[in-house]
Amino acid sequence: MTHTITFAEARDALAEGRPVILPTDTVYGLGVAVGPAEGPGELFRLKGRDEGKPVAWLVADPADLGRYGAGVPAYARELAARLWPGALTLIVGASEEVPPAFRSAAGTIGLRMPACEETLALIRAAGAPLAVTSANPAGAPAPRRAADVDAALAAAAGGVLAGDDPLGGTASTVVDCTGDAPRVLREGPLAAAVAGARP
Repeated sequence: MTHTITFAEARDALAEGRPVILPTDTVYGLGVAVGPAEGPGELFRLKGRDEGKPVAWLVADPADLGRYGAGVPAYARELAARLWPGALTLIVGASEEVPPAFRSAAGTIGLRMPACEETLALIRAAGAPLAVTSANPAGAPAPRRAADVDAALAAAAGGVLAGDDPLGGTASTVVDCTGDAPRVLREGPLAAAVAGARP
């Protein structure tokens, strides 16, 4: 049986820079708080994931797009205003507030505001964005239920903050917003809504 933790235990772990498994509006995620954790290295280690793949941040306010993004185009702001909170990850240039360890090799950061009150409350309690990847060993399916989280991963992360299962189950739509027009990198549930965005 998966060991579950309370909201307070999850908040305290994040404040200490430790990873937590938490619900989102799509799938369960494995995350750390930016700041207390100096980088995403522990997430890669726990998942057995290639460290070359950047980890997106979950934020609690659409204004965070301008705070953590640099040179954000108008169409990206429009997408955030229209589709956040929701299953939409926007890849933008990283501002100076994004520590180098969390930026991609191209100097970008993926940002998303999830439509999950528990996740948003946890971000606010942490006082920082959460760098989150799906809570599954590399190559395994992403879990929709707390009980489906890999037992070894759950134990290594100290437990699971259980949400209202099952979750949506479809990973977010990922959109590259570094060019003149939005470019969908992963279809996800909001790809059709993105297609209507004006450059």
